[in-house]
Amino acid sequence: MKTIVAHAAKDLRIEDRPDPTPGPGQVLIKMKNGGICGSDLHYYNHGGFGTIRIKEPMILGHEVSGRVVSIGADVEGLTEGQLVAVSPSRPCGVCKFCAEGLQNHCLNMRFYGSAMPFPHIQGAFRELLVADASQCVPADGLTAEEAAMAEPLAVVLHAAKQAGDLMGKRVLVTGCGPIGLLAVLVARAAGAVEIAATDITAFTLDMAQKVGADITINVAEASNRLDDFAADKGHFNVHFECSGVAAAVASAVPALRPGATLVQLGLGGDMTLPMQAMTAKEIQLKGSFRFHAEFRTAVEMMQAGRLDVKPLVTHSIAMNDAVAAFELASDRQQAIKVQLSF
Repeated sequence: MKTIVAHAAKDLRIEDRPDPTPGPGQVLIKMKNGGICGSDLHYYNHGGFGTIRIKEPMILGHEVSGRVVSIGADVEGLTEGQLVAVSPSRPCGVCKFCAEGLQNHCLNMRFYGSAMPFPHIQGAFRELLVADASQCVPADGLTAEEAAMAEPLAVVLHAAKQAGDLMGKRVLVTGCGPIGLLAVLVARAAGAVEIAATDITAFTLDMAQKVGADITINVAEASNRLDDFAADKGHFNVHFECSGVAAAVASAVPALRPGATLVQLGLGGDMTLPMQAMTAKEIQLKGSFRFHAEFRTAVEMMQAGRLDVKPLVTHSIAMNDAVAAFELASDRQQAIKVQLSF
């Protein structure tokens, strides 16, 4: 089978690997679509992010869907030919965090396409994938493109859970990549009364408006525009920070109301935060990392028509053109979510 392997920054190769065979409790999946994520782009463009670096060749990819082609022993609830969204998250189930229901913090996590541990966890950008049946959520009624969006949507649903009740709240989203745009979608579905979104390109901000943002701000053209929301100790109740850029936090804090919740999703390395201002306003800072149960919820919400992610998938490119796909996905002037077609 063909696989997409990162060896170092800007060194992406199509390589052949042996076809896998499912064991008990597993299924073999013929991959259909795989979304290029921000972390994939960090591996491709920079060889990693922060202290996490590629130390050996690693198959990328974790936002995937495909069709079941064969089923191992002791598998129930899945059928051959069925479209499934595949969760990349494989917690061990026995460590202390799994026992506490914090599977996203599993001490022995096997998350597709991750260089956090060594040896690295190989990813899902491949023609054939063996997955545990428990990872596979039936995606009947969805397209393969939609099913592959379950993972980033689950990330945002987990962040929304961290933020708490959004009904009637005024929400700020900084960074309008796929995660930021999904945050706009989720906040709107959860009853936010007003949503403002910031970014540095007109293309992404236009998409933010299309999916539900009431206010869009191009901070490359008007860096002080958020000052308009700083009067009387601030305006927004919730801030989803999706850029991973420290300046986005610093500029947003004056616009947050006392007691506001800042949920940090963007991963871009360590930040220096305006802690004194955050302390004086009693702002609650919450990290948001991956997901667990939210993956199935993401699929079910799409199936129910509660969230329409289709506008965010702007390009689908054959896996043989993987380098071109990664270059396009890096260009926020013309692409939101680029998916590979297998």
